[in-house]
Amino acid sequence: MIFLRATKREFAHAAAGVFVALFAILITTVLIRLLGQAAGGRVPADAVVALIGFGALAQMPVVLSLTAFIAVLLSLSRSYRDSEMVIWFASGMPLTAFIRPVLHFGLPVVAVIAVMSLLITPWANLKNEEFRAQLDSRDDTTRVAPGVFRESVGAQRVFFVESGADEQGRLRNVFVASEQNGRIDVVASANGSIHVDPSGDRFVVLDQGSRYEGGPGSAAFKVLDFERYSILIESRRAVGQVVRSKTTSTVDLIKGGTDRQMAEFAGRIGAPVAALLLVLMAIPMSFVNPRAGRGYNMIFAILIYLVYSNAINVCQAWVSQGRLRFELGLVLPHLIMLVVLGLMFYRRLAVAPFFRSRGAQ
Repeated sequence: MIFLRATKREFAHAAAGVFVALFAILITTVLIRLLGQAAGGRVPADAVVALIGFGALAQMPVVLSLTAFIAVLLSLSRSYRDSEMVIWFASGMPLTAFIRPVLHFGLPVVAVIAVMSLLITPWANLKNEEFRAQLDSRDDTTRVAPGVFRESVGAQRVFFVESGADEQGRLRNVFVASEQNGRIDVVASANGSIHVDPSGDRFVVLDQGSRYEGGPGSAAFKVLDFERYSILIESRRAVGQVVRSKTTSTVDLIKGGTDRQMAEFAGRIGAPVAALLLVLMAIPMSFVNPRAGRGYNMIFAILIYLVYSNAINVCQAWVSQGRLRFELGLVLPHLIMLVVLGLMFYRRLAVAPFFRSRGAQ
């Protein structure tokens, strides 16, 4: 009982630190990518937080799998380095005795990964696609930001506003450039506002400005001064969503039965299975010789994870392309890893005399 409580507590403490580190890396990566898109005008600034949330939920199964794997590996490696393993082995605990506390720690994490992979992740991907479709269907006025040149959705207009709307909704120093039929039309005004007529059409209304019209490379331009000028902002219809396997619910994947859908289903089933095999593999992989380098097992663990993950992706791609049966693509990578796991346990038990209990000696 003491052994079980001590190991579970060690795993939990290590998992908390690893999860915080991995989650911070995930959020930072997603944030940097979205901020780059927002700076380029492809994503509105007010949509960054929502997209970060959807992206984090979609990647959570990977983060949890790595958390459980690294937590067990770090905890048992520390026990080897501090010679605690020698004490456990000398007290009659074989290496296989660590399977029970690892399963006590890992099975709840695997259950959460299964729920995330089968239910939460496709929902997050679907909401992400729907939210991006809503952003793409916004009219051009929502894309105008103070001090930034912004291109319209159809790449037909370029807007620039020196200062945003004040309490009265007024814009200052507005610049609008558009191109139609090979001619350039530039409108500049010191003041402007957004107007919605009774029919629902939206206009940018400019006051006291000028309009310049002419062909590129030509000095013949028409100049027109105006007191009031309205530009119709044509709202696009919401773009029809492209149904993708990643956004399809698990039940619909099973009902669909196409190669692409079954490949996605195999990937979702494989996530919790891979997490379970990885936490078990951390037991024999955690061996550290105190006299040798301490980072070799971690490097080897990272290589194992990368190979395993790529093998799952390759089998999933082959199922999607019809080159591999669904049943074989679902079982093959995990079966190979299970064989490797058995060989690693056999090798570690064969070279370590501590696996025998003291009563058997």
